[in-house]
Amino acid sequence: MVSLPALLPAKLPSFIPAPAIASAAGNVAHKVLYGGLADIRPMPRTLIDEGVLREVYRYRPAKDVPQQGDPILLVMPLAAPSSCYDLRRGCSLVEHLVAEGRPTYLVEYGEVSFANRSLGVEHWVEEVLPAAIRVVSEDAGGRPVHVVAWSLGGIFALLSAAAHPELPIATLGIFGSPVDVSQVPLIAPLRPIVQFTDGRIIGGAVRILGGAPKPLVRWAFQVTAAQKMVTKPMAQLTHLADTDFLAQLEAVDRFTKGIIAYPGRTFGQLYHRFLARNELSDGTFDVEGREVRLADITVPVIVFGGATDGIAPSASVRPLVDLLSSAAEVRFHEVPGGHLGMLTGRAARTTSWPLLDAWMRRHDAVPGQVLGEVVGDASAARPAQKKPAIGANPTRRFSSQSSRDLRR
Repeated sequence: MVSLPALLPAKLPSFIPAPAIASAAGNVAHKVLYGGLADIRPMPRTLIDEGVLREVYRYRPAKDVPQQGDPILLVMPLAAPSSCYDLRRGCSLVEHLVAEGRPTYLVEYGEVSFANRSLGVEHWVEEVLPAAIRVVSEDAGGRPVHVVAWSLGGIFALLSAAAHPELPIATLGIFGSPVDVSQVPLIAPLRPIVQFTDGRIIGGAVRILGGAPKPLVRWAFQVTAAQKMVTKPMAQLTHLADTDFLAQLEAVDRFTKGIIAYPGRTFGQLYHRFLARNELSDGTFDVEGREVRLADITVPVIVFGGATDGIAPSASVRPLVDLLSSAAEVRFHEVPGGHLGMLTGRAARTTSWPLLDAWMRRHDAVPGQVLGEVVGDASAARPAQKKPAIGANPTRRFSSQSSRDLRR
C-alpha cells in the first residue's frame, strides 16, 4: 500500500511548513485517487422553455427554505459554459442564491453549429432574452425579474432592456461588460490593425468556418490570464495544503475546457462593430436598422468591475454609469478578481454576492413576500401559465428526459 507522503513530490520546498505536510499529502492523495478536489456537481435544474439557441432553466429550490423575493434570471455570454454561475459547490453563485431562497433561473444557448452561422447580435437582443425574461416572469407568478448578466451577456441584457422597455425587468445587474473597448489594454494594440485591414483577414476565415471555433475562443480567454498560467505550477506547489485553493483551480480549468464556439455573423459583428469601431462607447447600437440607446433604460442598474480583470478592466466598464442617464438608480462597484473571479471567485462570496443580495432585496417589488403569496390586490399576482410540453432539441446539451426527471 502506498503511503500518503509517497504521493508528494520527491522534495518539498522549504517554504511549506511542516504542519501543512499532512494536509498537502491528503490533498495530493485525494486528487490521485479520486481525480480531483472540486465538487463540480451541478445544481439541479428543470428545463421550462426552449427555442432556437434558447434554453430556460429553473433551479430546484432548497429544502426547508421558503422562496421569497422577485426571481433572478442569470444571462450567459456567448461561448461560455453555464458553470460560470455554478462553478463548484461552495463557490457557486447559483448555490448561494438558492440557499438564500431566491427563485433562480438561467438562460443558456446550447451548442453552436455551422447551421447557426447566420445568427447575429439581434437574435439575442430581439428574441432570446425578451422571450426568456417573459417566461421567467410568468413562471414566477407574473413578478418582475432581476436580470443578472456577465461579460457579453451584459451587453445583450443592456441592449434588450433598452430596445424593449415593456419587459418585466425589476433591475439589471451587470458584471464585467466592457462598453468602451479602447480601455482594454489587450485590445488597444490590435484595433489599428483591424481598422487598416478592414477585418478582411479574420473576417474571411470566420465566414469560411461559419463562426469562431472553440480552440480560438478558448485561446482568447486563456491569453488574458497568461501570467497566471505561467505561475500556476508554483501556485499549486505553494498551496498544496489549501484544499479550497486547489479546488478552485480545478473548477476554473473545467470551465475553460467547456468554452464553445461563436456563430459566424455574431462574431463578425463583435469583431467589426465592438472591436474595430467601438460603437457602444457612445451608448448607441444599431439593431437591424433601429438605433438602440442605453439612455432609454429606466430600471435600476448595478454594475460590477473586476479589480484585476484583463478582459474587461474596470475602466472599460465604468463608462456605463454615465451612459445610463435615465436609469432610476445606477451603482458601480469595483470588486476583487479577474473576469471570472469577480463573478464566482473565492472572494466573490464576501464581496460581489452580498452586494448583489442587498441590491435585489432593496428593489424587490414586495420586499420579503414569499413566492406565491398574494399581498393586497389579488390581481397584482398572475398565476403561472401552464407551459406546453418541451420537445426534443438536438442542439441542447442536456436531454429533455433528464430535465423532466428533476420535476419529480
